[in-house]
Amino acid sequence: MSFARPRVLMGLQPRILFTPRTSSIRAAILARRLVSTSNAQHAQGPSTAVSHDGLSSGIRTGYSHPSEAPAPVFDAQGKEVNPYKDGPTALDKAVHLFFFTEILRGMWIVLENFFRPPYTIMYPFEKGPLSPRFRGEHALRRYPSGEERCIACKLCEAICPAQAITIESEARLDGSRKTTKYDIDMTKCIYCGFCQEACPVDAIVETQNQEFSTETREELLYNKEKLLANGDRAEAEIAANLHSDHVYR
Repeated sequence: MSFARPRVLMGLQPRILFTPRTSSIRAAILARRLVSTSNAQHAQGPSTAVSHDGLSSGIRTGYSHPSEAPAPVFDAQGKEVNPYKDGPTALDKAVHLFFFTEILRGMWIVLENFFRPPYTIMYPFEKGPLSPRFRGEHALRRYPSGEERCIACKLCEAICPAQAITIESEARLDGSRKTTKYDIDMTKCIYCGFCQEACPVDAIVETQNQEFSTETREELLYNKEKLLANGDRAEAEIAANLHSDHVYR
């Protein structure tokens, strides 16, 4: 390596300066050292950077932003725990990758169900079981004496999210109230069951009848007489379903 002839500048104090060629060589050597150090840090994985004052800055290298660094996990003794310690090893991943284990598992499930009897039922000649909580066609119930259960509290009308229920009431001679109008627009009903849950006397319920399709919209505007008729027809089924579900209510 040959250096240029030094030049002496006269002034208050003589100084020896080298030509720009020497500065460029030193800069290249320094850049090579920085690159080597950076590659070694990346090979070791994310590490905690140290600030200029010697304190840990808490910023992990290897990430474009400090927020992307994973938060450390500590055990009861305060020691840092590797969250990936119990995960799959490289050998497990290689086995799943090269032997197509997921594809084989899927093919086994298909082969297993190939020899099973079909689950298809011939509806409407065959019907599957229904849960006691099934929400179908609405009905108004009566007491065993024949008196209407509804007390016109209008909780079902207030809680209905679709605003499908309309109630009008009047007072009886004994001071209690009864409904004179109880209409449900079944075209607006979303069968959420809120009316059934809000009723304090189990007057309005949803039966397990799901076969009440009509040809006109007007047939789906239920009045009080229609709802009472539904309740009288399915009272035994309604009482059995409520009894089997009362432990969960």
